[in-house]
Amino acid sequence: MTHASPLDTLISLTRDARDSANVKLVELRRARQEAQVQLETLQQYRQEYREKLQRAMENGIGPDSWRNYQQFLLSLDGAIDRARKTLQDRESKLGQGQQHWQQEQRKLSAYDTLADRREQREQQRINRREQRQSDEMASNQLLRRQTQESRHETSH
Repeated sequence: MTHASPLDTLISLTRDARDSANVKLVELRRARQEAQVQLETLQQYRQEYREKLQRAMENGIGPDSWRNYQQFLLSLDGAIDRARKTLQDRESKLGQGQQHWQQEQRKLSAYDTLADRREQREQQRINRREQRQSDEMASNQLLRRQTQESRHETSH
């Protein structure tokens, strides 16, 4: 049974951290998109309500209705401001999430590079050992052949 090296453990932990950062990044993108849609919906609703007020003013509007329209537009403006702030906050968090994912990816790449170098060194070690064994076998065969030839020559 082989034991994981500390580097293998680091790679595994970093891969898990990177994958977790990726899941979080997907969530942050979704939240940012939802905030964008909410802001656009509020802005569209405000535009439609403003057009409705414009038509009402063209047809004549009483002071109470005017105040109601104005109050509602003010509350929409407040909701739009909050939606903008929410969108900015989510964009900021998305940027942080992207940086975190990139940091984890860079760490993983560095560890993978170290693991690749370790594997190359191990393969070189194996190749050298196999070459030594092959050289030794060839040398032994040559020695046996020479011994057999010298025995054959002495027996004649």
